[in-house]
Formats: sequence, C-alpha cells, structure tokens
Amino acid sequence: MGMQDLAYLRPPPQLAAIQQGTESLGFSLASEPLVGALLRTLVASKPAGRFLELGTGTGVATAWLLDGMDPASALTTVDTDPTVQQIARRHLGADPRLTFVTSGALEFLRSQPAPFDLVFADALPGKYEGLESALATVKPGGFYVIDDLLPQSNWPEGHAARVPVLIEQIAARPDFQILPIVWASGVIVAVRVRTSAD
Repeated sequence: MGMQDLAYLRPPPQLAAIQQGTESLGFSLASEPLVGALLRTLVASKPAGRFLELGTGTGVATAWLLDGMDPASALTTVDTDPTVQQIARRHLGADPRLTFVTSGALEFLRSQPAPFDLVFADALPGKYEGLESALATVKPGGFYVIDDLLPQSNWPEGHAARVPVLIEQIAARPDFQILPIVWASGVIVAVRVRTSAD
C-alpha cells in the first residue's frame, strides 16, 4: 500500500455516494481525494474551529473537511450553483456543524467580519478574484488553502498564465508563510503569521 493509496487514507463514509452524484451530473471540478485528506488533517489541528469553503461543488471536499472536524467546530460552504450544491445538501445536510450558503463568494466575503481558522478557496472567487478579501478572513495562525495549481486538462484558455501571478501575489505577502506542495492537483498551504496591521 503506497502513501497515496485511498484505502490507507480512510475516505469519509459519504464520499462514495457523493462521487456517484458528481458523476451523474457530469461535474468535473470536484476536489481530488488527496486534497481532501490534506484538508481533513489541517482542520483536525483546530479544535472548535471555524472553517470556510469557497466552492462547495458537489461536496467532495466538504465531506473531507467534516470528517476532520471535532463536534464543536463549524463549517460554512458557499457556492453559486444550487444544482451541484444539492448533491452536498442531500448527503451532508443533516450535519449540524455545516451551513450551506448559495451565494457568490465575493458577496459572501464582504459580509464576513469574523475570521476563520481555515479558508479553502476552491473557486475562482476567493483565489483569482477577491484574493485580498479571502486572505483578510484568515485568523492569525489560520490556514488559507488553494489547489489546482499544476496544469489541468479542464483549465479554460488563458488560465495557465494566471497561476504564477497568483502564487507570486501570495508569496509576496509578509503576513503569510506559504508552502507550495506538489501534491494531487498542486496545492498551496499558507498560514497567517501576523495581522497585516502589525
């Protein structure tokens, strides 16, 4: 069994059903299991944490996040598309720690004064658009995580040029330590080391 073997990682119990729903919709933007396993580990380090996912999709990463959270933690997940989010609602909606928001990520971020222990930006907003707003919601000691940084077959034309610009923007910030990881689709884990006002 290799380090990246899914059985070794013990996927969340709802994952198989969510993946079936994802395939039935023809949705091709779901997070990879290895990204989910990383997210689960990061949220497990934050007892009673407050977490944000920008881009619910069908709930693949949502399931991994919930699987790592303790009973006192809370996750808010945001998506503009109620059709794909409905898969996540069907399989995960009974979890009292989870709040679904059907909204644009940028609109949601503008209304969030309280910070989060982890922000997983899995949509263009909060990553390529509104980066400052997303980073501003991360607590000192909190994580900002993005994926899909290695070349992907489903990238739209012109997207490849945006990736190094995004990485440079995050790397240039003195208030975050970043770790680019060649893992799954390519990941950055950034940690806020101080507030920007320091």
